[in-house]
Amino acid sequence: MCRHCGREGQPVDRTTIDALLKPESLSQVNGSEYAFCETPDCLVVYYAADGTEFKKNQVRVRVGFKETEDPIPVCYCFNVTERMIREEVAQTGRSTASARIRAEVKAGNCRCEVENPSGRCCLGEILQAEKLAAAERSGRSQDLARS
Repeated sequence: MCRHCGREGQPVDRTTIDALLKPESLSQVNGSEYAFCETPDCLVVYYAADGTEFKKNQVRVRVGFKETEDPIPVCYCFNVTERMIREEVAQTGRSTASARIRAEVKAGNCRCEVENPSGRCCLGEILQAEKLAAAERSGRSQDLARS
């Protein structure tokens, strides 16, 4: 459990930690297993059971789950933001981000374990962002936010 927000995080590989922490924070990394805290208003990004924790200001990239102002990253490997998805949906009625990313993953170009702070594939977040952008365009974002 994250000591700041009290929620359970998702396990994250040491590869992700080593790739995304700022150089001055790497010396604090120990042999512990780390978890990624997805709680939006919690400043902790990574934590371990021994009390070691790393906050937003210790990570080299913006952590999309924890950002409220643009640019909010959704896909780190291919530099897709929430704004890009919203703008594409506003202009064309749909987003092609998930299709593009699926093609890149199939081609072996995905590097989520070293690019995405969660260490996981971003397709779930991309699909959610596309769904929200479509709902906003049609005026149903209130309904989507409640579900």
